[in-house]
Amino acid sequence: MTKTCNCTHHNVLYSHFRNKTDTLEKLVIIPTYNERENITAIVKAVMDLDQDFHVLIIDDGSPDGTAGIVQQMQTQYPDTLFLEQRKGKLGLGTAYIFGFRWALARGYRYIFEMDADFSHNPLDLPRLYEACLSGKGDVAVGSRYVKGGHIENWPWDRLFLSRGASIYTRMVTWMPVNDSTAGFVCYKREVLATINFDEINFVGYAFQIEMKFAAWKLGFKIVEVPITFKDRRFGTSKMNRNIVKEGILGVMKIQWQSLFKNYRLRVKNTAETIHSFSAARSA
Repeated sequence: MTKTCNCTHHNVLYSHFRNKTDTLEKLVIIPTYNERENITAIVKAVMDLDQDFHVLIIDDGSPDGTAGIVQQMQTQYPDTLFLEQRKGKLGLGTAYIFGFRWALARGYRYIFEMDADFSHNPLDLPRLYEACLSGKGDVAVGSRYVKGGHIENWPWDRLFLSRGASIYTRMVTWMPVNDSTAGFVCYKREVLATINFDEINFVGYAFQIEMKFAAWKLGFKIVEVPITFKDRRFGTSKMNRNIVKEGILGVMKIQWQSLFKNYRLRVKNTAETIHSFSAARSA
């Protein structure tokens, strides 16, 4: 699996962030590939919450000009909208891990995953935040499969696949999460600082499962917050056969490794690394 990438970094001086430590509370990471039809509206929807959410767009060289649109919007949101451009389509998992490291290095306390296509409603961001802030959980998952959760506008085969994957994952791993494949998540920084990202192996469908599994195995509490998930109105879904295959085989691999290969020790960062992330927060 590819774990590294060549990236063109948006030039932001670290000292700029250090002077704004008090405002570095919440960061929403949105990976993009060909999302020009959605990107303006999704960024505006997050900013219009007026609750100090910052947004990091990680664009994988979208040929439709998504990154260019974000660059134009940065003049409107100069201190709260950030862009990182990667060369090539490198996978959802590597995009989020890149974003996690970016967020930790700058001291953010709550880091969110969210899709660009409005399948995740930005109005639910404060609910995920509150679930972590109140101490109900260390990881808050926007869940389709708990009481109050719903899915709209999905064909029956997609619904069957998603629901079946979550049931299958729970049966194989025993992880107490109903929506293990969910991609609408809030992490406390302590969770991400503890996980050794070099040991997160999957880049597609199984990535979301593996991150939740690692957090659970390391003793963090996962809470599920009911949401309504809506299928995208614009653009094309990134789901494909290889992603599904990775999910099915990946769950078995994750559980096998956890049983026989000192999983907790391997997936946990060293004390020095955890301390360095803590130092970044207090700097």
